[in-house]
Amino acid sequence: MKKEVRVEAAIGMRLAHDLTRIVPGVFKGRAFTKGHIIQATDIPELLKIGKEHIYVLDLSDGELHEDDAALRMAAVLGGEHMAHEEPHEGKVVLKSAIQGLLKVNVEGLFQINSVDEIAVVSRRTNTVLEVGDKICGLRAIPLTVAEEKVNLVEKIARETQVFTIKPFQRMKVGVITTGSEVLKGRIEDKFGPVVRAKLERFGSEVLKQKIVGDAVEDIRAAIVEFHAQGADMVICTGGMSVDPDDRTPGAIKAAATQVVSYGMPMLPGSMLMLAYRETMPIFGLPGCVIFDEFTSFDLLLPRVLAGETVTRAEIAELGHGGLL
Repeated sequence: MKKEVRVEAAIGMRLAHDLTRIVPGVFKGRAFTKGHIIQATDIPELLKIGKEHIYVLDLSDGELHEDDAALRMAAVLGGEHMAHEEPHEGKVVLKSAIQGLLKVNVEGLFQINSVDEIAVVSRRTNTVLEVGDKICGLRAIPLTVAEEKVNLVEKIARETQVFTIKPFQRMKVGVITTGSEVLKGRIEDKFGPVVRAKLERFGSEVLKQKIVGDAVEDIRAAIVEFHAQGADMVICTGGMSVDPDDRTPGAIKAAATQVVSYGMPMLPGSMLMLAYRETMPIFGLPGCVIFDEFTSFDLLLPRVLAGETVTRAEIAELGHGGLL
C-alpha cells in the first residue's frame, strides 16, 4: 500500500513512485527513484522540487518491495563466477565474472517461473559467456510481492542450482589436415588458421599441425601419434564428404575407441564427426567450417573445452533449433 506523508516525516520510508526534477530549458529527469529510502539529507532537495508531501510505501508483514525481492532472488540464484548489479526499476541482472559455458537447469527455471508474479529470464543453456555477459534478468512483477513467493523461489534455487558457469580448459590440440591436394601443394590450406583462431578464443592452442594425404592408414596413424604425445584433442580437417577420396571418417573410426556420431542434425555442419580415443575427443570437420561463421563445430567445441563428454542422445536433441 502507499500513503501520503509530509517529507519531514518520511525519513527511513520508501518512495512509492519516481520523482521528477525539472529545470526549464536545461533538465528534466528523475531526481529520486521508486523504492528510494528517504534520508535526512534528501529533505532540502525534495522541498526544492516542490514536494512537501510524498507517497511512501507502507509494507505489511510478509510483504517485500520489488527491489528487496529481486536482490534476495539474485543472491540465491547467483553462484561461483557470477556477480549481480544493484536493482534498476525493480530488476536485477546477473552477470558472468569469467569466460565460460553457461549451464541452465531448465526444469528448475521452469519451476521458478511457475511461481506467480515472479520472472527470471535467462540465456539458453550451453551459451558461451564472456566476462560481463548477462546470464539472466530477474524481478518480481508488482511493486510489492508476498514474501512467501520469494521464499519458494529461494527453496527451488537451493535444491536445483539453476545456473552454473563452467570455465574452459586450456587444451593442447593436434590438427590433422587431410587431402593430397594440400599435401602436394596444389592448394593452400585454409582450415589451419580458422581452427587456430577458434581454439585461441578459448585459451587453447595448436600443439602441431600435420598434413597427410587421403590414405586411411596415414590419417589413423597421425591420430594415434598425437594421442601418444599427450594431445588433449585431435581435429581432422577435410575429407568428410561422400566422394571416393574422402576417407577421414573411416580413419577416425579406425583410431577411435568410441564413435559418438558421424553426421549432426544441424545445418551448416551436418557432416561433422565426433569420436573419442579413450578420453581424447576427435573431431572431423567438414568444409563449411572454413566458409560459415557459425556451424555445428562452434556449438560442440565449447562443450568439449568445458570438459563435457557429449553423448549421441544429446546430439539427436540438437535437431530442434539446429538450423543455425
